[in-house]
Amino acid sequence: MKKIAIALMCVFMATGTAMAQFTFGPKVGVDYTHYWGKDVEHGGQFNYQAGLFFEYRMSDKFAIAPEIVFAAQGGKYDYVLGVTFKETDHVNYINVPVMLKYYVTYDLSIDFGPQVGFNVYSKNTREVKSGSEKIKETTDTKDITKAVDFGLGLGLTYDITDDVFIQGRYTMGMTEVFKHSKAKNGNAQISIGYRF
Repeated sequence: MKKIAIALMCVFMATGTAMAQFTFGPKVGVDYTHYWGKDVEHGGQFNYQAGLFFEYRMSDKFAIAPEIVFAAQGGKYDYVLGVTFKETDHVNYINVPVMLKYYVTYDLSIDFGPQVGFNVYSKNTREVKSGSEKIKETTDTKDITKAVDFGLGLGLTYDITDDVFIQGRYTMGMTEVFKHSKAKNGNAQISIGYRF
């Protein structure tokens, strides 16, 4: 009986330790998204992201943190050729980054890892202005947008408290966004999250 009690205590202690190392919760953020690549002259725009993160802390120094995030991305550009053209691309993804975290101190980590994004919505808005006349049209661009996007992310996470953290990250796309263009995604983001 005594051996069984000791064994149960060991199991409960191990379970408690494992649960203490695993956290999850929501995160939301503001992004500055743009395109980069050969012959790309697009400007950037402010967007947003929201989703869930999971973190497993393997030791005092190392953790792994996958996420599932909806991210509004894209770029825009303006040009003048007798009339003023403004074009904005909205390319939205479900992004799944898997970040490897190195804790420099107890509450500050350097984060690095790959990301795969699944395109869920794409459109282009074009606005043409000539004098007082303005024409605006929106085109669905899903057929010319690649379904999957790959990138690499690098950033920092700072734990404000044991439950709340702030995060800064830049994710550089490694594959072209469109089937006819060399443009790749770029995404600078600041987000805040809450750990359960």
